[in-house]
Amino acid sequence: MSRTVSLSIDAIAAGGDGVARNDGLVVFVPRTAPGDLITASIAGKGHFARGTLRTIQRPSPDRTDPACPHYTRENCGGCQIQHMQYAAQLVAKQRIIVDAMARIGKREIVAPEVMPSAEEWRYRTKLTLSMRRRPGGWVAGLHPYDDPGRVFALADCPITDRRVVSTWREILAASTFFPNESSLRGSVRWTADGPTFVLIGGRRWSAHSEFFEAVPTLAALYWEPDEAPRVLLGDRRILPSPAASFAQVNPAVAGMVREFVRDAVMSFQPNHVIDAYSGAGDLAADLVACGVTVTAIELDPDAARWAEQRLPPPSRSIAGKVEQVIPRLAAADVVVLNPPRSGVHADVAQHLEDSHSVRAIVYVSCDPATLARDVARLPAYDIQTVRGFDMFPQTAHVETVCVLTLNGRATRSA
Repeated sequence: MSRTVSLSIDAIAAGGDGVARNDGLVVFVPRTAPGDLITASIAGKGHFARGTLRTIQRPSPDRTDPACPHYTRENCGGCQIQHMQYAAQLVAKQRIIVDAMARIGKREIVAPEVMPSAEEWRYRTKLTLSMRRRPGGWVAGLHPYDDPGRVFALADCPITDRRVVSTWREILAASTFFPNESSLRGSVRWTADGPTFVLIGGRRWSAHSEFFEAVPTLAALYWEPDEAPRVLLGDRRILPSPAASFAQVNPAVAGMVREFVRDAVMSFQPNHVIDAYSGAGDLAADLVACGVTVTAIELDPDAARWAEQRLPPPSRSIAGKVEQVIPRLAAADVVVLNPPRSGVHADVAQHLEDSHSVRAIVYVSCDPATLARDVARLPAYDIQTVRGFDMFPQTAHVETVCVLTLNGRATRSA
């Protein structure tokens, strides 16, 4: 049974909710800011409770009016802290990193600098939407944070490049050629060649040629059928690249991260570096240009092939799972880890922990919680540096780089 209480919001949790305490309960309330005095309906058992904001009795000085109508009208879950001023967002992300390291990683760190994004809005070059077939045709949109099963029609997304949003409108205008399904997903990414589109879902797409013809601005069309590999169905590019493979959504901040990681790696004067979860090989190519031999590992075959073309021998790119490949490789001086949000496989952490030969690990993470979990798996390594990068303004997500060095305890026990 829920009850209404008065709460003072102290901080922002990893998911973007405000955090308060009430009679021994830790209460999480979406759309609140540190410094808010609010009333909320709360329900929960044990030590934690969820709250629903009712009134703001005294607003935080960090509050601002959200720029996106969907944020308040549809409770869009794409952003979580758009109601906070940008400087306050950066402070909140500092605390998220510190809290994750202390609570999960059992490591105490000084609050790291979080490098701001040059653009607070229109920075995203990729937008993935859920699509539903309705009596009047297909709609594409996002999910309300308080009703994740529902999809609302997206009119605009102010954190996304206008060219990407415009391409989505062209795609929906040609949606009569979509597969005969009730729901699908799709992703538009802006590249140097123009927009690419990946349709996700469905088992048969007989009208894909008609669709591609109906959207002449598309540079490439990919399809990821249910339970089948991704396929390229249409291509207008002069030099095809792995446009459907993972790439950061904020190119300017991604460049800052890559430069920081490159400099961190080179500070150890390595001869051989393993670049795990290497993507299309941007960092690996930078390191090769610095005179380092790099072994890149990437699961996505398209990205791995692209990286291979960029790495002259003896450097190389290997397509495969990192946990299966890395134990077979010769020891490296430095290992770069840049895994998906789920973090590294436990076997990867165990291999590095047991090897006692890797002098440093440079870990790039989009989730402080899984970063902290993996750092806890590496007691043979001390934290040298932690730096945050605001890859995702208006959201609670933060990119974090953690530089770890082999400690003396590990060296003596080897």
